[in-house]
Amino acid sequence: MAEIEPSAYFFGYIGVASAVVFANLGSSYGATKSGVGICSMGVLKPDLIMKSVIPVVMAGILGIYGMIVGVILQGKVSTIKPESASKQGYAYLSAGLCCGLSSLAAGLSIGIVGDAGVRANAQQDRIFVGMILILIFAEALALYGLIVSLILSQTS
Repeated sequence: MAEIEPSAYFFGYIGVASAVVFANLGSSYGATKSGVGICSMGVLKPDLIMKSVIPVVMAGILGIYGMIVGVILQGKVSTIKPESASKQGYAYLSAGLCCGLSSLAAGLSIGIVGDAGVRANAQQDRIFVGMILILIFAEALALYGLIVSLILSQTS
């Protein structure tokens, strides 16, 4: 029986960590930046606070994407086959980075748009729909990364 290269496990588990860490960085930045905007806006228009929580929720979903990919990859790394160990390790690394970094980019976008959007919404109600559309497109960036990560995780 062939021995599995330790580097295959290393790269696989770095992929797991990358998915979770980078996705949570994006999630926390998006939630924090949007939350600052909500607090600032809430001083003058407290009745809009609950309506303005949408960017925070959308940012929180990014962390869930990273957790999903991390759990899937963790299960896959423990079953690496000797004949394709390097290939699988690199595939799992790329899957984790794909999900994590795209979630980080989406979190940056959601945070900036969420902050500016909720403040602008306090001054002009008609901007709300535009803000939601921009947030949806920002969230789609992370969703694309999640989809590609799931495809990469199926490498055998």
